[in-house]
Amino acid sequence: MKENETIFEMITRFTDIVNGLEVLGNTYKESENVMKILRSLLSKWHTKVIAIQEAKDLTKLPMEELIGSLITYEISLAKKQQEDEDKKKKSIALKATTKEEEEKEVKEEKPSEEDDDLALITRKLNKFMRGERFRGRRFTSKRDLFKKEYSSHGDKEK
Repeated sequence: MKENETIFEMITRFTDIVNGLEVLGNTYKESENVMKILRSLLSKWHTKVIAIQEAKDLTKLPMEELIGSLITYEISLAKKQQEDEDKKKKSIALKATTKEEEEKEVKEEKPSEEDDDLALITRKLNKFMRGERFRGRRFTSKRDLFKKEYSSHGDKEK
């Protein structure tokens, strides 16, 4: 296999060589061709070659299955390489602005008067609730008050 050659290109070249040898009278078993292809792969394919050798019976492995497995692995290698390149390419870009644009952004970022009023009311309410009037008191719902009132009327009748 050549350095920048795809699996498809390598298999095409291999098939041409094998067909040429058959014309000359040299024929090989499919298992021998499978082994020749695995031996011809580059070192970056070493892990895949070992995985195929461990998982499959190479004497019964069809050429089509081997080619499919190698093409799938080639695609995953290409994706991984693309992701690595994308990570390297990421950089920080700073946006240049004019003073007019900065002033416009500052005006837009200022909170509105309604936001200020709401914040003031919230602070005052929190301060009021923490005050001495409400310390230790429990707030009850209308339903609880109704139950309490109803049960106290029932006690008076008895």
